[in-house]
Amino acid sequence: MKYPKDYLDEIKARLKVSNVVSRTVSLKKRGKEFVGLSPFKNERTPSFTVNDEKEFYHCFATGEHGNIFDFVMKIQNLRFGEAVKFLANIAGMKPYTFSKQDEQREKEWKIYKEIYQTYIEYFHNELLKNTSSAEARSYVKKRGLRLEDVKTFKLGFVTNEINFYDYLSKKFDTKDLNNSGIFYHDEKKQKYINRFRERIIFPIYNISGDVIAIGGRAIKENNYIAKYINSPETQFFKKGSNLYNLDNSRKLSNKVDYVYLVEGYMDVIGLHKNEIKNVVANLGTALTPRQILILNQFFNKIIICFDGDESGYKAALRAAENSIIELKPEKKIVFLFLPEKHDPDSYVAKFGKEKFLEFSNQKEIEIHKFIFNHYYKQVTDDPSSKAMFEKKLKSLAYTIKDEFIKKYVLDHYLEEISKLSPNLNYKNNYRKSLNAKSLKSTQKYFNETKSLTPIEIKEFSFLYILLKKPKFVKDNFHLIENVKLFTNENKILFETILKDSNNLEDLNLNNLTIDKNLIDRVLKYASIKNILDKGFIKDEKIENILSDILRDLKNYELEMRIQDLEKKFSQDLSEDTFNQLKELKKLQNLN
Repeated sequence: MKYPKDYLDEIKARLKVSNVVSRTVSLKKRGKEFVGLSPFKNERTPSFTVNDEKEFYHCFATGEHGNIFDFVMKIQNLRFGEAVKFLANIAGMKPYTFSKQDEQREKEWKIYKEIYQTYIEYFHNELLKNTSSAEARSYVKKRGLRLEDVKTFKLGFVTNEINFYDYLSKKFDTKDLNNSGIFYHDEKKQKYINRFRERIIFPIYNISGDVIAIGGRAIKENNYIAKYINSPETQFFKKGSNLYNLDNSRKLSNKVDYVYLVEGYMDVIGLHKNEIKNVVANLGTALTPRQILILNQFFNKIIICFDGDESGYKAALRAAENSIIELKPEKKIVFLFLPEKHDPDSYVAKFGKEKFLEFSNQKEIEIHKFIFNHYYKQVTDDPSSKAMFEKKLKSLAYTIKDEFIKKYVLDHYLEEISKLSPNLNYKNNYRKSLNAKSLKSTQKYFNETKSLTPIEIKEFSFLYILLKKPKFVKDNFHLIENVKLFTNENKILFETILKDSNNLEDLNLNNLTIDKNLIDRVLKYASIKNILDKGFIKDEKIENILSDILRDLKNYELEMRIQDLEKKFSQDLSEDTFNQLKELKKLQNLN
C-alpha cells in the first residue's frame, strides 16, 4: 500500500537534504548549495552537490540524483518503506500504520483541500474586486498592507452576497462540508452558517504548503463577537501542531538560523512586509512543546516576541513554561518584550526593520532567566515563599528532556536560590561593606571555577555529601553502589574514601591517605555546599538531592555512550548500531 502523500511531504519538509546527507558525506557550504566527495565513487575533487531549497542531491561523477528517500535507499540499500521508517524516526514522527481506512482518508484529504482552496480563492477575489468589500479594503489599507501583501498571504474577505454553503453543496457532499469546519449549524434557524462571514480571512497552510484552516478577523467593533477566530480542529488541522507562515519561513533556514515567533497574523505580515520574513505565529492557543520541536527542526534560535502588554506577558510566561521542556544544547529559546502598547506589527511599522533588529539584539532574555526573574519578583522574606520559589523552579527544570541542559539550568537555579538568606533585605548594605580584599577573593574564585567542567562540579557535590553526611550515605549505601565518576582525581578520591573508611563505617578526613588538595577542592567548589551547610535540611531532602545528582551522573554516562554510537553509526550505518542507539535513548528517557 502506498504511503499518503501528506505523510511523505511532512518528512521532506522536516528534514533538510543536507542534514540527512551529512550523516554520510562531509559537506561544505558553497553559495546556496553544499558540496562534498561523492559517496558513490572514489574521487579527490568534490563533484557531489546538495540543494536544500530544491530538496535534491546530484552527483556529477555518476549522475545519481534524487531526494532524501532516494539517498537513504541507495546508501543503506533499503527498500522504500524501510527508508520512510528510518527518516520518519529522524524527523521525530510516528511510524505510519497502514489500515483499511487509509485509502478513504486519502480521498477525504483531497476533498478537504479542495474545499478550502475553493473557499480561499473565491473570497480572495471578493476582497480584491467586489464593490461590497470596500470597507474591508479600507481596513486593510488602514493597517498598512499593500496589494502585494494581500496577494502574498492570499487574504480574503467573506461577503454575505451568496449562500456559500449552498454554492459548495453543488460540488461537495454535506458530510465533507461539515467536516471542513468552515460552517456551523444554527439550531434556531435550522441552517448552516458561514463561520467567517464579514471577516478578513487568513489562510493557514501546513508545513508542506497545503491550506488546512483559516483565521478570521472582524473588521467591525462588536463586544458580542470575538475579534479573532480560527477554524475548529479537524481530522487534518491540529492547532498545537501547526504554525502560521511556517511553510514560507522554513525555506529561509539556509540563510538565517533564527526565527521570530509572534502572536498574530498581522504581526507576521507586518514583519514580512518590512523584510523580516523569518517569522511565524501560533494559532490562538498556548504555545506547545510540539510547535517548539517543529521549529527546532529548522532553526537554532527561537525568539518569542509577544505583545508589550499584560496579556502578552502572561502569554509569554505560559509559552516559557510549556517550551522549556524542548531546550537543547545546540538550540536557544529567548524572549523579547516590546515597549508597552506595542506589538511587533506596530513597532516595526513605526521604527522600521533596523530599529526592530537592534532592539531585538539588545533586549533578548534567555528562557531560564526569564522564568527565574518572573518568580523571583514574587519572593518575600517568608520561608514558605522561598520554599515555593525553589519548588517551582526545580519542577520546571526537571521537565527539560535534555539531560545536559537540565543539569545547567538546575545548577543555575540552585546557585541563585542559595543566595537567598534571612538577611536578604540587607544585601545592598552587605555589598557596600565589602573591602577590596574580599572582592579580589571573589574574582579569584570565579576565575578558578571557569576551568572546571560541569561534570567535575557535579562530582564535587556527590563527594561533598559523602564527606559531610557519611552516616546518612552509609545507611543508604545501596544508592551509591553502582555510581561511576569520570574525572581521574575524583575517581581516586572516591575510592580512597570508601577504602579508608571501610565503606563509610568510620570516616575521618585526617586519616585519608590522599593528597589533601583533592579534598580541599571538593570542599571549596561543590555547588551543593550552600544548601547542605545550612544544617536544617532533613534526610529526606538530602536523599532527593543525592538521587538527582546520581541521575545526572548516570545520564552523563549514557550521553557519552550515545555520542560514541552516533559517531559509529555515521560511519557504518549498520542496523545493529542503530538498534543499540534506540535502546540507549529509551533508557535515557526513562531516567
